[in-house]
Amino acid sequence: MEKTLVILKPCTVQRGLIGEVISRFEKKGLRLAGMKMVWLTDEILTEHYAHLQDKPFFQRIKDSMSMCPVIVCCWEGVDAIQVVRNLTGVTNGRKAAPGTIRGDYSMSMQENIVHASDSPETAAIELKRFFKDEEIFDYEYRNQLALYASDEY
Repeated sequence: MEKTLVILKPCTVQRGLIGEVISRFEKKGLRLAGMKMVWLTDEILTEHYAHLQDKPFFQRIKDSMSMCPVIVCCWEGVDAIQVVRNLTGVTNGRKAAPGTIRGDYSMSMQENIVHASDSPETAAIELKRFFKDEEIFDYEYRNQLALYASDEY
């Protein structure tokens, strides 16, 4: 099973959408393997968004992501990274399709509800950044038989 990171951004926390967003992933059939609330430091944000450090909006992103705690989640499932990205929609909430998380809850490029890993390599790095090994749980997911054919997992 593939694992991926999702961060429920400060705008999600402030707007009281935590349960709404988490329920979308649960209803799809992804398994929650880890979740916690953290307040992101400048150090971790600089590391997490290092690929954007030369962009004019770099400081705006860091300011936005540190305005209040966030919820970091590890979701697991077959093709979890792509499934999560399909559920979240495109980055700009104004352009995201209705029915996606961003399409339903966002009007912004920055305040766009969630961060989601974009590849297996990125997911592995990001999960290590936000979770200790003992904070990711492996447990029997009894719904699995109703979610997948036996040769899919």
